[in-house]
This record gives sequence, C-alpha cells and structure tokens, in this order.
Amino acid sequence: MLHFYKTPAVLKNISKSLIWNVLSNEKTIYLTFDDGPVPYLTEYIIETLNKYNAHATFFCVGDNIKKYPEVFKKAIEHGHGIGNHTFNHLKGWSSQNDKYMENIHKCQKIIEQNHTKVKKAIFRPPYGQITPRQIQLLKESYNLIMWDVLAYDFDKSHTAEKSLKKIIKATNSGSIVVFHDNYKAEKKLKYMLPKFLEHFKGLGFDFKNLMQCKFK
Repeated sequence: MLHFYKTPAVLKNISKSLIWNVLSNEKTIYLTFDDGPVPYLTEYIIETLNKYNAHATFFCVGDNIKKYPEVFKKAIEHGHGIGNHTFNHLKGWSSQNDKYMENIHKCQKIIEQNHTKVKKAIFRPPYGQITPRQIQLLKESYNLIMWDVLAYDFDKSHTAEKSLKKIIKATNSGSIVVFHDNYKAEKKLKYMLPKFLEHFKGLGFDFKNLMQCKFK
C-alpha cells in the first residue's frame, strides 16, 4: 500500500472545486477528525484538544450522530466545527448519484437538527472517493473539503512513531490534517495526537476549525 502522508500536487490539481488546504500567512493548522462521533474516543479527542487550547473540525457520519447525540453535542459545546461525512459512510465511486446525494442530505438534516447554529455546510467524501458528477451536484450547496496531510492512524503497517514523524514533516501553515475518531485508529491516534499538538504549539501554531475560514 502506498502511503501519501502529503497529498501530491497532481491530485490537488484534478479539481479546483475541492479544498485541500487553506491559504494563509498565519501559523494555523486545521485538524479534522473523520467517522465519529463515538463514545469515549471522540470525548478523548475533545479533552486532548482542550489541553492545548486547540479547535478542530469533526466530519461526522449521520448514523453515529443519531446513535450518540450527546457526544456530538459535546464537540459543538467546545467550539469545534462540524462537517458532513454521509449518513452511512458511503463510497462515492461505487454509489449511484441519486442514492449518494440522498445519503448526504440525510446526514445534513440530522446535523442541523442537533446543531441549530450551523452557518455553512461542509462535506468530506469517505475514503476521498468522489466523482466529477458528484462534485458538480454538491458544490452549490457544500464546501467540499479534502486534505493536505493524512495521518494513517488507521493503518497498522506503519508504526505510530513513523506516522507521527511523517505528518510532522508534511504539515505547514494552512494544512488540513486528517485523523480518525473510530476505534480502528484509537491506539495510534492516542499516541500521535498529543505529540502532534505539543510539537506545533511549541512552534507557535494555532489550531482552528474550518468554520472560521472564508471559502469561495
């Protein structure tokens, strides 16, 4: 398996409708967490972010919001951004467009039912899988967020130590970094996240949620 800790420039140039990083002159990093919310692990992430006065964006699976609304609301209460990650974690490449769109809108509905102050709709496709037609259908209603750095916290073929070194090297101002709040990633996440935060906080970086950004 190839590991692209830093998203190659050639992929970023495929579509100008996808947001891979945030242009900024400030020392700011945008942490994101996919697949939650889930008990204990999402709460651990929130507690760890609090220790470093850091904010992030959670790209949530709608079915998990339905199952664990109180965990979802904790992320909101602590000032974190909320994004759409489909209702059932669907793969865009193997989904019919109408079913895919229906699933995304179903997720957005439950987000807005539980988060009355949501100001903008942001979406990240599970596995990064999205077709040109799906982009076309979504871009008027959602800011489509991809990533600049992938932590590979779910992948056991690289150690947590190796993955941490790779993502520290790959991250710079404006990077959108992906971790996962699912149990498959738990062990590596718990090693990597506090050390990542400590490293960049020591260099004077801030961690903000994507809701604070102005996208075109």
